[in-house]
Amino acid sequence: MKKEERQSVILEYLSKEHRVTLIELSEYLNVSEDTVRRDVKELSDQGLLKAVRGGAVAPSPIPLHYRNREKHDLESKKIIAEKAISLLKDGQVVFIDGGTTSVALVASFPYDLKITVITNSFPVAALIEDLPNIDLIFAGGKMCKTSFATSSIETIDFFRNFRADVCILGVCSIHHERGITGVIYDDSQIKKNMIQNSNFVIALSSIEKVGTAEAYFVCPIKDINILVTNISPEDEPLKPYKDAGITIV
Repeated sequence: MKKEERQSVILEYLSKEHRVTLIELSEYLNVSEDTVRRDVKELSDQGLLKAVRGGAVAPSPIPLHYRNREKHDLESKKIIAEKAISLLKDGQVVFIDGGTTSVALVASFPYDLKITVITNSFPVAALIEDLPNIDLIFAGGKMCKTSFATSSIETIDFFRNFRADVCILGVCSIHHERGITGVIYDDSQIKKNMIQNSNFVIALSSIEKVGTAEAYFVCPIKDINILVTNISPEDEPLKPYKDAGITIV
């Protein structure tokens, strides 16, 4: 089998399984592990997969620009928002990032919810404008037009000034070994600071993001207290996260 054919098979395999080891690929393709390792490196260099120790994982399938993401998989976001809303209590100080799933959660906030929201997301801020019992603190900095959120050194430092009761984290990619990762460096650093300055972390992720990885590290999964998804907590893809001690909702 030629290199191009092997690499095509690897990508097809990953699209179905989301994760594969070098040993599995070697046996599946009937070639040496060294050959597979070189193929995985080439595909990783092209951004078509993410090389991990002993294998590879699929990148997140979610589009990058906010305008495209906000229209993507609306039903899953609705399910996640309905599950997550019960986790918030009056009187809490809550970090909320700029993910479109986080925005869907804010859109479902009850009119009488009484919390303080600290965010760098313009869409989140716009929604809170119509909620009279929610105080808003906005993180300044340079606007990232891809995410419709502030994203700069000033924004990263801003979140160090607070200690939130809860951090609501819209996940780009989550993997039980690679942790939570993102596609934009500054955004990943902002998420990291939100987590480090929170007492409790709730991650929101549709199942298509589970088992994927991106370039920029945010945190290990042990830093997550609750993972809210659009599927049953008993479904097989979530078992590694439950085994790691995360509460699945």
